[in-house]
Amino acid sequence: MSRGFDPDLVWQNAAQNLVQVDYYNFAGGAPVYQTSALLRPASGWTVRGAADMEKLLRALLLQVLYTVRSERMLMEQLNYNLLFRWFVGLNMDETVWHATVYSKNRDRLLAADVAKEFFGLVVTEAAGLGLMSDEHFSVDGTLLEACASLKSFQKVDGGKVPPADDAGNPTVDFHGEKRSNATHASTTDADALLARKGSGKEAKLSYSGHVLMENRHGLVAAAEVLQANGTAERDAALVMVEAIPGEHPVTLGADKNYDTKDFVAEARNMKATPHVTQNVHARRRSAIDGRTTRHAGYLISQKKRHRIEEIFGWLKTVGGMRKLRHRGLPLVGWMFTFAAAAYNLVRMRNLTIVPAGSSR
Repeated sequence: MSRGFDPDLVWQNAAQNLVQVDYYNFAGGAPVYQTSALLRPASGWTVRGAADMEKLLRALLLQVLYTVRSERMLMEQLNYNLLFRWFVGLNMDETVWHATVYSKNRDRLLAADVAKEFFGLVVTEAAGLGLMSDEHFSVDGTLLEACASLKSFQKVDGGKVPPADDAGNPTVDFHGEKRSNATHASTTDADALLARKGSGKEAKLSYSGHVLMENRHGLVAAAEVLQANGTAERDAALVMVEAIPGEHPVTLGADKNYDTKDFVAEARNMKATPHVTQNVHARRRSAIDGRTTRHAGYLISQKKRHRIEEIFGWLKTVGGMRKLRHRGLPLVGWMFTFAAAAYNLVRMRNLTIVPAGSSR
């Protein structure tokens, strides 16, 4: 007869004893454990309430770091994953939130604008470690596919709608119909606009995500999400440059989409030297001339700016930003900023890790 489970056999241990030292090095950073003090003045919560929301914020950070695709799956993993429980701060016998409760409380974090405050804590921590440059930056944008289908992109004025062959998922024929953001809007996500990456590419309902990267170690210095209206990249760049602390001159690397007279002039007014790629062809002249391109710093900026694609790659593959799971510009911007903070934490851990046998 096979031996069955012995209910009298009890093994006791603490979750922290089972966690590797590397996780302590990551989670012991100041930004992760300053959130209780951050939440109380921002929202008026009590000490106990802020502590509970701090746990929720850590759970949201885990969702980004480990690419957990839904809140329900995250709650499931918190039930049996000791590492997740330790990181969030849940005891072994503590009940995990219901997925609906977790989502509703996350909306309270959105109302308190915690993502930007948390991102600011991470950037301050990186600057304190000497990892942030305050003089040389790069900027770029990328399209974020919205959580809305093309079937939801319908005429604003209504019009005649043919009878549906399937009430749950009707067939829609777009052939011969001119569709644009001026005449159509998504019934699922009104803030999402139809946009394409380039000529010949398919158009999708999207948002425009933007990152300001410092050039020393490739950390995110600022993040913005705007509607994909065609000029969002340059508009967001000016907003992020204006927010750079101090009055000292800086350099700004960018691709040829930023090579316009208005953008270059406005950037220079903000004491930002635009090291943008020259967009030269038969029908136009570049706004950047030899006074900028002759300097060695211009070539360095052009090389450094490509590292911003590593940030977008991480945000889309690990951070879950390739296909959005949230709707509305405020919530999408909140999640994008929070994911950028998570990227900085991972990057900071990699930059400050002490190799085995090192005397550092």
